[in-house]
Amino acid sequence: MNKQEMHSAVAIAALFLVRMLGLFMILPVLPLVGEELEHSTPFRVGLALGIYGLSQALLQIPFGLASDYFSRKSVITFGLILFIFGSFIAAFGQDIFTVILGRFIQGCGAIASTLLALVSDVTRIDHRSKAMGIIGIAIGLSFGFSIILGPVIFSYQGLPGIFIFSAGAGIIGLIILWKVVPTPISIKTNLDTKVLLDKFWLMLSDKALIPVYFGVFFLHYFLTSGFMVFPLLFRDAGIEDKVHFIYYFVIFLVSLFLMSPLVLLSDRPGKSEKVLRAMVCCLIIAMIGLVNALSSMVIVISMVVFFVGFNLLEVLLPAHMSRIVAAGTRGTGMGIYSTFQFFGTFIGGVSAGLLLSYADIVVLLYANAAIGIVWFLICLKLQSLDGIESRIVHLRAFEGKSAKVLLEQLLSLNGVLDAVLIYEERVAYLKVQNDLFDDSQLQEFITNKM
Repeated sequence: MNKQEMHSAVAIAALFLVRMLGLFMILPVLPLVGEELEHSTPFRVGLALGIYGLSQALLQIPFGLASDYFSRKSVITFGLILFIFGSFIAAFGQDIFTVILGRFIQGCGAIASTLLALVSDVTRIDHRSKAMGIIGIAIGLSFGFSIILGPVIFSYQGLPGIFIFSAGAGIIGLIILWKVVPTPISIKTNLDTKVLLDKFWLMLSDKALIPVYFGVFFLHYFLTSGFMVFPLLFRDAGIEDKVHFIYYFVIFLVSLFLMSPLVLLSDRPGKSEKVLRAMVCCLIIAMIGLVNALSSMVIVISMVVFFVGFNLLEVLLPAHMSRIVAAGTRGTGMGIYSTFQFFGTFIGGVSAGLLLSYADIVVLLYANAAIGIVWFLICLKLQSLDGIESRIVHLRAFEGKSAKVLLEQLLSLNGVLDAVLIYEERVAYLKVQNDLFDDSQLQEFITNKM
């Protein structure tokens, strides 16, 4: 990556970070103080936690499509303004309905898909995976920072302080967008981020992808419903609200340390699906452990197990998704993936709130454990990824050669399973069988202009 591309990737990663901080900081706090808001019930608190997922799910793909017709920056600006507006509404509300409305409007700023498209516009194809890696790190850090920072801000400024901080983060995002992120000269056709409507229903019904869609749905269901429980368990164990952030900090650090060797293990041939299923088991074990938690230590250990599973699945599921989709359909697949993710967030908050309205925490935890078992059974249908990888190929040197001939020649290469060509930009997307495919033959193909 050159200096300009690195600068762009870091700036867009910072945008992801500040915006997601604003969305996530409320998770460890609202269940503790929701009852103090007027007209509050457990169901309405759960709705307030998860409703941003509903607006995100509904608008993520439309925002991405809009950015293909308008400038990326104008769509991102509109999304950030909605996010700031929603944050201020929630900050100055005195009742739970206003908080719900504010959270819904926050989620209406569904700019994640547009930000990823912007990355494609300001980086070369060769270095796009590095840029996506930088963004992935930022997203992971944002979640860790948010569950620690939220309780800290709450202890000094209360619930309004968290939403005002979120609005400030949105304003910082606007400054980064217009002062730091370069304006792309043109919008590029990039099938790693672009949603193709003609492929949408085909991708949605793909039997190989359905277990992954359900996987990310259940994962974020567990996240939102889990945070309806975690703060209350801390309080019931006699841990003061103002020191919750210390526990979250320790839990998050320990979980990152424990998941590191599992990340390496998942990279070995034939191990990814097994590690993924094991992490689902971690979530089930965590739920059962919390049911039987008789001390703060058992709560902490169970939550460490939960976050080991959650953090690793956040890495494994999109990686599995990106490798299993047909060539040139990753953007469409990830659009559907994100929609399922945010619907899981919404359903997790609503269902947890509903259960806590008529039952207690134990019932919710057992229900989640049962859902985890269903998820594990679905995971048994995951397609093996042994040796399947993707490649993006520059074909600028092939001026004058027809798209049909180029595509036929690419498909004739040993180990190429599928290929999609964007002829106008001289870019090809390949799906390959790694044990049969040799990168040197691809280099020879480009050098000799076969």
